[in-house]
Amino acid sequence: MLRRRWLQQEWWTVVALLLWGILFLQYGWQGRLGLLIHPNYFGLAIASGLLLVAVSGWQGWRLWRGRVTPAQHVALLPTRWTLTLLIFAAGAGLVITPRSFNSATAIHRGLEEGLTVTRNTPVAFRLSQRPQDRTLIDWIRTLDVYPEPDAYSGLPARIEGFAVHSPQLPETYLTLSRFVMTCCAADAYPVGLPVKLGRSRQAYPQDQWFRVEGRMTTETLNNRRQLVLVAETITPIPEPENPFMY
Repeated sequence: MLRRRWLQQEWWTVVALLLWGILFLQYGWQGRLGLLIHPNYFGLAIASGLLLVAVSGWQGWRLWRGRVTPAQHVALLPTRWTLTLLIFAAGAGLVITPRSFNSATAIHRGLEEGLTVTRNTPVAFRLSQRPQDRTLIDWIRTLDVYPEPDAYSGLPARIEGFAVHSPQLPETYLTLSRFVMTCCAADAYPVGLPVKLGRSRQAYPQDQWFRVEGRMTTETLNNRRQLVLVAETITPIPEPENPFMY
């Protein structure tokens, strides 16, 4: 009786390992790893998936041939609970498609506390690039290094991001925002720039992605001098396949 119970647990362990291996490989094959982890770790995730599939196959073969003997394990949770959680989580990952973060997450993670502050030091910073070629994160890093907004007044800009209707900004302003990932989605943080519109921001739905072209200026918002992009053209664009920046 005890041996049968042990065999059942071992087979469920094989199933859990196989499901997690398939999950990693499926995300890699479908190009969805970028929604969860930094590109630097794609290779590690795929290698882990291959290893898990190989280990599950090896362990299944050994169980089938009766070459595995019971052993004592020390675990924080009962084995059944652990296996149930692992299998449920892997199954959910295979069925549910991860979604990118939205404006509510951006506000919750502190977008309004600092619209132009990054948490990491850029690997390569090039102030010499043309202003209109700078991405949103390039502008944010530029302000990190040279924080005087008047230095950029009048410069052309063309940036992309999703719209956030910040309650701290007037009705004719929105924040164009993106998330920056340093390791994985759990540590992703929002950055953004205020955009001055020619009409109410209700014409530009929240969470919709836009390409905004215009010129930079300096304005005082919430008792703070900030760099603001005065929009000349605002074009809706589809959400990028990988919405994160690095």
